[in-house]
Amino acid sequence: MDKVLRDKRAILLFVLPGLTLFLLVVIIPMFTSIYYSLLDWNGFGDRTFIGLKNYYELFSGKVFSFNKSIINGFYLTFLTLLFQFPMALVLALILSSEIKGEGFFRTVYFIPVMLSAVVIAMLFQRIYDPNYGLLHMVLLKLGLQSWAEVTLLGNPKTAMTAASFPILWQWVGYHMLLLYAGAKSVPTELREAAKIDGAGPVTTVFRIVLPLMLPVIKVCIVMLIIGSIKEFDVIFTMTKGGPVNSSQMPSLVMIETIFRRYKYGMGSAMAMCIVLLCLLITALLQKIFDRKDP
Repeated sequence: MDKVLRDKRAILLFVLPGLTLFLLVVIIPMFTSIYYSLLDWNGFGDRTFIGLKNYYELFSGKVFSFNKSIINGFYLTFLTLLFQFPMALVLALILSSEIKGEGFFRTVYFIPVMLSAVVIAMLFQRIYDPNYGLLHMVLLKLGLQSWAEVTLLGNPKTAMTAASFPILWQWVGYHMLLLYAGAKSVPTELREAAKIDGAGPVTTVFRIVLPLMLPVIKVCIVMLIIGSIKEFDVIFTMTKGGPVNSSQMPSLVMIETIFRRYKYGMGSAMAMCIVLLCLLITALLQKIFDRKDP
């Protein structure tokens, strides 16, 4: 093995296929998108170089739907951090404490992740239906007649929140599994030593388990935030960004700009803004966690 590691030709031979694939599917398309974002182009005809005009229009607020979509992306991020992450963490900690039926519950919580986003979106459309949906019937049973008649996905004030809950529900199991693996990797000897020293379950979790899970927690939070900013399929199926742009997301606006309005240059500028936003958030979180992880 040492002989192979010292052979630069052998290293190049092993690295070259992966590097080539990375260049073809990531680096080259990214630089191509940067070039397209500097053009006034409908995707078919002549290309006109306009410099940073597309970016100027985005940041000057002339494209209202994109600004609204960025706000909605942060709103979904807020909901995931407020509901999805704590729920996933609590479930992971409970399951990792070797409860009865650990494997069964782990599988049950992970089932929504395996379902298609379109299926989940259509399922919640039925639940929200103001005429025969499950939520409608529950609210009627509780005597909340006025609430039962609200069309959650058709009201600009409630559409974004209503469309967010299927996303929160679907991905709890995914993050639960990541956090569960992190919790199970904590050495049993440390838990037993803490118990001998008189530490209760809550103290053990806060003083031993959570600090050792910090790398996994960091990965989960980064994936939660970036996933929220890039969300597309569930909201597209449920509301298509409406009504009145109230549930628009950055990727929805980008797709609509490119394939319906035929503004390829503007759509590419939106794509680059999404990429830059995700990179910026990742770098910021990395810096925050580095301070907490001496």
